[in-house]
Amino acid sequence: MSDTIRITIDQTTVQAAAGSTILQAAREAGISIPTICYHDHCTANGLCRICVVEVEGARTLQPACVVQIRDGMVIHTRSERVIRSRRTIFELLASTVDLSESPEIQAMIHEYHADVYRYPDAETRLPAVIDDNPMYIRDYAKCILCWRCVQVCAEDAQYTYAINFSGRGYETQISTFYEIPMPESTCVFCGQCVGVCPTGALKPKRQWLLEMGYTPDEIMNLTRSQRQRRKRREEISANPS
Repeated sequence: MSDTIRITIDQTTVQAAAGSTILQAAREAGISIPTICYHDHCTANGLCRICVVEVEGARTLQPACVVQIRDGMVIHTRSERVIRSRRTIFELLASTVDLSESPEIQAMIHEYHADVYRYPDAETRLPAVIDDNPMYIRDYAKCILCWRCVQVCAEDAQYTYAINFSGRGYETQISTFYEIPMPESTCVFCGQCVGVCPTGALKPKRQWLLEMGYTPDEIMNLTRSQRQRRKRREEISANPS
């Protein structure tokens, strides 16, 4: 029992393994804490702050996905302060990002009664869709900068390091290094980044073309042509002479 810690979450006494995060301890106890950037197979970084909770004695709200439990910790997951914080984050996201293909986030917005029109003068992020390869498109108007795609492309899964953050502040965006086209990067088109994207910012090329109204035959021709151009570029790079 020396490796077990006793804490209190929402007036319920919980026992969890030492080294567990607040989120892990809560989930084991059947207590739900909302998350966006967190993924079971990605390194937690506490970027979105939706999982914040109130810990008695702490000055600020704590991100449950990265803060480890301590013996005797008293945690409130739905205090007035926590709910207000989550609601504000949802309202800020909705004011700048296209969440139309994020059903889980939309459900949380409804649950927390967030006013998606609270900031009518906010500048919406509207970068152009990047269609530079035959496998998937990048629609960063839908990107919430959760970092999942960057992580699975790096140490969490693929060790390819094709993408990372670029820019600062409001201009921050996911991109390739030096903003080169994806086929010229170290990307191996494994699709893991597409698989962990929660908002549709990364989408399979064929799905996107179907939604655009193209027929299956047209899609086959379009993607085949892109693959052929990519192969030709690779051949030229391998034999520049």
